[in-house]
Amino acid sequence: MTNKVTLFLKEKLLLTWRGVIKENPTFVLVLGMCPTLGTTTSAENGFGMGVATMAVLIMSNMVIALIKNLIPDKVRIPAFIVVIASFVTVVQMLMQAFVPSLYASLGVFIPLIVVNCIILGRAEAFASKNGVFDSALDGVGIGLGFTLSLTVIGAVREVLGSGAIFGYDLGCGDYMPLVFVLAPGAFLVLGFLMVLFNKFLKK
Repeated sequence: MTNKVTLFLKEKLLLTWRGVIKENPTFVLVLGMCPTLGTTTSAENGFGMGVATMAVLIMSNMVIALIKNLIPDKVRIPAFIVVIASFVTVVQMLMQAFVPSLYASLGVFIPLIVVNCIILGRAEAFASKNGVFDSALDGVGIGLGFTLSLTVIGAVREVLGSGAIFGYDLGCGDYMPLVFVLAPGAFLVLGFLMVLFNKFLKK
């Protein structure tokens, strides 16, 4: 009995961990590049975008796994988009109410979560073929992977571009190249971190 419980827990942990490392949506699968490049001007923005996406991902995965047998194949994708859009609207209203400054910083990228290929991709590839619990864990794993990636990219860009981290001034902002908080800096930091991450995976 103990071995079965241990095996079950290990299996579920690996399912979650897979989304953080082996199937990291940013550094491995290279998905969701629009919010990755557009919102990571700071660590706080990257973290906020990641958490918002993770919340939508978990909830939409669970609902889609729950109703997958009720949806006809011909309208499967539109039905998934309706579910995702409903949760994006909820998250958008909550952010607007409780973290208006972050909501204003992220701007149009919050409603664009609806068409984020990470969420629709997991709905089609995983949630529509698995149970509610496993789909929730998949959402947690992929969401954590996305959140950590955006936070790291945002932190690197913020430090190199403005000499700050999570808004805290490190006292060297006057000497830092502004390019890292601009669009070219996003590509440079993303490419460099992607190389490091994949090199680490191969070890």
